[in-house]
Amino acid sequence: MEYREFGKTGFKVSVIGMGTWFDPFWTFIAAVFRIYRHERASIEALKIGLEAGINLIDTAEIYYTEPLVAKAIEGRKRDELFIASKVWSTHLHYDDVIKACNRSLRKLRTSYIDLYQIHFPNSRVPINETMRAMEKLVDEGKIRYIGVSNFSLMQMIEAQNALSKYELVSTQMEYNLLHRNIERDILPYCKKERIAVLAYYPLAHGKLAGSMFSSSSIYRTISLKYGGKTPAQIALNWLLSKSDIVFPIPRGSNPSHVKENLGAVGWRLDESDIDTLEKFFT
Repeated sequence: MEYREFGKTGFKVSVIGMGTWFDPFWTFIAAVFRIYRHERASIEALKIGLEAGINLIDTAEIYYTEPLVAKAIEGRKRDELFIASKVWSTHLHYDDVIKACNRSLRKLRTSYIDLYQIHFPNSRVPINETMRAMEKLVDEGKIRYIGVSNFSLMQMIEAQNALSKYELVSTQMEYNLLHRNIERDILPYCKKERIAVLAYYPLAHGKLAGSMFSSSSIYRTISLKYGGKTPAQIALNWLLSKSDIVFPIPRGSNPSHVKENLGAVGWRLDESDIDTLEKFFT
């Protein structure tokens, strides 16, 4: 496994992580009935990634997968893991942030969360109030770092400016070969500020692992050049090759998919192939 510093934290994180969002229907079932789709397979998938050296797992209170993460990391050295979770947008008032974090800690069965992120902005709650609560959680040792998710550049800068004692270390955004909007403003800003980017939907809901790419002559040529890499491995490696601040977090719910994703690590696309891929998907 490859590791690199996560933003300005000094912590070495695996270059790819594992996401734990499933789909709206099964999220609802988990929330209401505490029934998890393919629970054993999901835990096994996370354990496979952990055994291979992945130490970054992303979850959220709204995913209702924090208990699965707890089972997957049980018995492992906590200080070697980088667990990220998120507070939902309706819980951004000061007291609600504190309560949400405490709930997540109980579900994760851990004394601290490495990265606590605001899942979505909420214009009805002053960002200063939310960030006061986040800094309080850092002071208490319940979280180590503060991040945001689905924030525009201006919202992210506002969140940065609302912090008085600590820094914003990351943002989480959709980023893949089919969805490159963040390259216009957010990615350049994050490069300048050394803010890590967690790239969700790195395979565009499976589209980049499917026939739209695998049936093309461009895929076959690139795959052959790099020893038979799969479409998913190439799409993930494109993200790794673009910038050293980007950390793709493909969903870690299927053991075979996690094993395949591991093949995206340990090599890099060259500039000509990056350019070819970007033109193909434009």
